[in-house]
Amino acid sequence: MYTVTDLRAHGGADAYLRSCASRAVLDLLANKWVCLVIGALRPGTMRFGELRRRLDGITQKMLTQTLRDLERAGLVHRAVYPSVPPRVEYRLTPLGEDVAGLMDAIRAWSENHIEDIRAAQEEYDRKAGEELQPV
Repeated sequence: MYTVTDLRAHGGADAYLRSCASRAVLDLLANKWVCLVIGALRPGTMRFGELRRRLDGITQKMLTQTLRDLERAGLVHRAVYPSVPPRVEYRLTPLGEDVAGLMDAIRAWSENHIEDIRAAQEEYDRKAGEELQPV
């Protein structure tokens, strides 16, 4: 039987507790755009326009907010170069690099199992539809 060691007595985090600050990290990392931005930045530094073109479907507002959230969390570094117009580049920090493998694994798992998920959803919907049919 698997048991989780309670680390609270030793000053550790326990994300299962609503008061645990690590939930904010989980909330950040569970965002699809965060996962995709981190993956897009993994090969190296990119400018805003390059990121926007790479991340098909993201709005300028969402990309701006995601980059700000990642910068605030210490996962992305933003560099502004004095030019006209100003040049801004983004790259992963060492902390961002550390989580990038996890984000890539989640993205790859999603791509590899999309058909399994779709089949399960169709089966669920079919069963739910049968339950609603009058006998």
